[in-house]
Amino acid sequence: MSDSSCKPDLNSSENIAAFVEAFYARLLADAKLGPIFVDVAGIDVREHFPRIQAYWEKLLLGQNDYHRHTMNIHRALHSKQTLHAEDFAQWLRYFVDTVDENFAGEKAERAKRIAATIAHNMEIALKSPPISTVPQR
Repeated sequence: MSDSSCKPDLNSSENIAAFVEAFYARLLADAKLGPIFVDVAGIDVREHFPRIQAYWEKLLLGQNDYHRHTMNIHRALHSKQTLHAEDFAQWLRYFVDTVDENFAGEKAERAKRIAATIAHNMEIALKSPPISTVPQR
């Protein structure tokens, strides 16, 4: 029996909640990323965790409890403090490491692919101003 066969998949609300808690423990302990979440974004962990859990439940389980516009939230954060490519790369490393250390299976692999796409798309989108702010001729 391999080590990965003993790990749960990200196929339930309980497992996603455990993932979110473990992932954010890493993020918030990071000397660079932690202050972005706590000081700049001003997240309240008690409010943020259920939102992030709902987001991943939507992406992995098809649930429909998350209705926020993620890109707009990150644009507002980026306007307060510039987010750099290395910030997204570090976020993704923590994400993948947290999944690999604690979870295995189809949904866990899907979560890592989605996270890589999210990190890439956020980095690209935040490099240039939103289309709505481009001056008209």
